[in-house]
Amino acid sequence: MKITIDSAGRVVIPKPLRDRLGLVPGEALEVREHEGRLEIEPAPTAMKLERRNHGAVAVPDESLPPLTDELVRATLEHVRR
Repeated sequence: MKITIDSAGRVVIPKPLRDRLGLVPGEALEVREHEGRLEIEPAPTAMKLERRNHGAVAVPDESLPPLTDELVRATLEHVRR
């Protein structure tokens, strides 16, 4: 798949590729150069550890949508491909 960089340095990820990868508008992406290549992937969710009861729990820095059965099924299907 061939794309171009516009004069502002922007790259458009084609819709079929966004759909296959589950990328949505407004999603934060991590961009880096690795061995002369450009790598783009979803940015990790920032977390902090909080002590609760007898252990530590990872808590996201921002509010996340609820984890639904539908989201779990879609994720499983995505990783099985």
